[in-house]
Amino acid sequence: MDDLLVDTLHWVTRAIEVAGILVIVVGCIAAGFRYATDRVHSIVEPSPYHRLRSGIGRSILLGLELLVAADIINTVAIEPTVQSLAVLAGIVLIRTFLSLSLEVEIEGRWPWQSRPAAGEEKSAKA
Repeated sequence: MDDLLVDTLHWVTRAIEVAGILVIVVGCIAAGFRYATDRVHSIVEPSPYHRLRSGIGRSILLGLELLVAADIINTVAIEPTVQSLAVLAGIVLIRTFLSLSLEVEIEGRWPWQSRPAAGEEKSAKA
């Protein structure tokens, strides 16, 4: 019975990892397609380049979340050793730093800062 559970958990973690990779790839392709259509239709606000970066960043963030979830399941449920927990801690720290960096890059503010009001945002750009 334990072998069946371990095999099932391996398949579940692999499926979540594949989903994370697909989210990143499909998100990047969709952002590239949106960029191309924005350029063809001469969309100015927000600029196509900023929408491209934002789209790619968001897909990477979501993909990273799925990959972290798969690592947690794999480490905690399948291989609960001190060494695997230490590796998981390192992975989570690195991915958390990447997620925070991407969030700041996309939003232009720290996650704990409140969003500017609609009028404030326009006056800050001028």
